[in-house]
Amino acid sequence: MKTVDLTERRRWPALIAALLLALPVAAQSVREPKLPIAWNRFYDYDGIVRLCTQLATAHPESCTLSYIGPSEERRPMPLLTISRDVRSADLDSRSAMWVDGNVHGNEVQGGEAAVYLAWYLLERDGELEAITELIDERVFYILPMVNPDGRQWWFEGANTPNSSRSGKRPTDNDGDGEFDEDGADDLDGDGDIVNMRKRVEPGTGSYRLHPDDSRILQRVPQDKLVEWGADYVLLGQEGFDNDGDGRVNEDGPGGYDMNRNWPAGWMPRHIQFGAGDFPFSYPETAAIGRFIAAKPHIAAVQSFHNAGGMILRGPGADTRTSYFPRADRSTYDAIAAEGERQLPFYRSMVIYDDLYTVHGGFVDWTAETLGIISFTNELWNSSQLFSEGAGGVDVWDDDVTHTEKQHAFDDLVMFGDTWVPWHEVEHPDYGTVEVGGFRKMTGRTPPHFMIEEMLHRNAAFCLYHASEMPKLEVVSVDVEPAAGGARYVTVEIRNTRWIPTRTAVAAEKGIGPPDVAVLAGAGVTVVAGGAGADRFDLRDFDAVEHEPARLQLDRGIPGHGSERLRWIVRGQGEFTVTLTTQKAGTITATGTL
Repeated sequence: MKTVDLTERRRWPALIAALLLALPVAAQSVREPKLPIAWNRFYDYDGIVRLCTQLATAHPESCTLSYIGPSEERRPMPLLTISRDVRSADLDSRSAMWVDGNVHGNEVQGGEAAVYLAWYLLERDGELEAITELIDERVFYILPMVNPDGRQWWFEGANTPNSSRSGKRPTDNDGDGEFDEDGADDLDGDGDIVNMRKRVEPGTGSYRLHPDDSRILQRVPQDKLVEWGADYVLLGQEGFDNDGDGRVNEDGPGGYDMNRNWPAGWMPRHIQFGAGDFPFSYPETAAIGRFIAAKPHIAAVQSFHNAGGMILRGPGADTRTSYFPRADRSTYDAIAAEGERQLPFYRSMVIYDDLYTVHGGFVDWTAETLGIISFTNELWNSSQLFSEGAGGVDVWDDDVTHTEKQHAFDDLVMFGDTWVPWHEVEHPDYGTVEVGGFRKMTGRTPPHFMIEEMLHRNAAFCLYHASEMPKLEVVSVDVEPAAGGARYVTVEIRNTRWIPTRTAVAAEKGIGPPDVAVLAGAGVTVVAGGAGADRFDLRDFDAVEHEPARLQLDRGIPGHGSERLRWIVRGQGEFTVTLTTQKAGTITATGTL
């Protein structure tokens, strides 16, 4: 029977409220941060490494900095480990959480989200009870940059909001035998790749200037081309045909996807673009895979992407649904439901069903291959730029487009900072064209003054997820008489969190060892033993055939549930019951016959 501790269920919503009230920390507290960090900006590779170094230096007893990797371009990948007495030998006996970000180079805020989480944990340790408890009892492995090469190129190169997604291994994307030979071209050298348009004879184009805003092109219906005087054509993003194959910008730097390179439903590149030659074929994914596989106490995974405001979980493809049994789905639902409360404008979604098909995705690998409860948050939702008016009345007319709203936001709030005005440049093929559009720091990333709220709310979700890793307590140890002078020993152990000590998929697929409970004592002989003990009938339990002192719990201890173990024993003296789990460490109970 599953039992729920209502006190525990009330505790975390209260903490969540406290965390959200703490936003932003510096504005809510009279004290200065121990390590001041500006959270209204994004940092390049060196900047993230510097922040990680500062955190480890400022908190040597609870934070270490190491490096895994290196990346394709030989950049070391910084990894923060956070826990109490972080260098102690028993670290692997504590439930652990893996957090990463910036899998795609342009999805930069994932890096800041990971570092903010580390900073907030260390900053509020000893001040907020729930944070202190997490550092006391849990381990956090935090990798801010899965893709440091793509991140750095996004900062230093001319890009759009969507480019520099890949890592930087040269790749032949267009199949012509050449590598990275036809990327975008920054025609005006301003560091942003925007759009090109060209003015043509009236009636021969496809667009006209919007009558209310000349920054916007309005598509002209076919039967209105002459009447409306369609005099513009769109030419795509800045660039030209570098390799003379008739296509433009089709083979830029890299061209692979590290979120398609994991051995869970992996498919070759002709089925799944960006998949690589085989799983773990890139140095970044191989390094992460080795690390996580060597840490079987990791019970929770969080990966930060952008954008769209989503709390995503697997499966990535409809062929993988057997790896998400009903019991595990209940755990995901419970955690994600709390996340929707913490993250306005975010929705809980299943990747293949609510978004699109992903083969070889990271959270599929950790969930179905390693049995870890795993989420991907898509950070930022551009709907957050706009709001309803007083009383819930929409301030926008029904026919106002998203682009028009973006321009209004740029005008009224950003004062033109996010827009490159249309201006003429010379193109090698098209002659005089106009280039203009939204800068790379728009669309997928929030404006600077909204970054910290995004980071804090997502950190709050991470901390809630971490708090729901399994936590065991001994409910009772009972010794009662049995026939022939023997005794019944009944031990009840409860899991006070949502995540079980062994997920259902781990149990069904044989992932990792089962939990094991052992009764031992110098003067004690075990006659029989088994789990599933009835609360009232002492004779009713699932007796094992062999090794009755050692009980194997294939399904572990369920989330917010308990397991009653029963032995029939002879002898006298003290005894100890030890439950050993992979995800929740070891717990002991003692008694006397």
